[in-house]
Amino acid sequence: MDVRIGVTQATREISIELEDDAATRKKVKAAIEAALSGTSDTLWITDKRGRDIGITAAKIAYVEIGSADADRRIGFGG
Repeated sequence: MDVRIGVTQATREISIELEDDAATRKKVKAAIEAALSGTSDTLWITDKRGRDIGITAAKIAYVEIGSADADRRIGFGG
């Protein structure tokens, strides 16, 4: 599963690759909702390789959660 996070006053987005299972998706959504609602000041996400990524909640512009395979089409047509 890919998570893309837009940060205010930054031209590039943060792209994080996570395990693609229901438990991880639920946990990440809960962490994002807590950060955006003001419950926590920092959004912490652990990527597929075990690295912890922290983003200040006040700087989050948008969050996109998608499947890792959805964007990787090869060939012509859609």
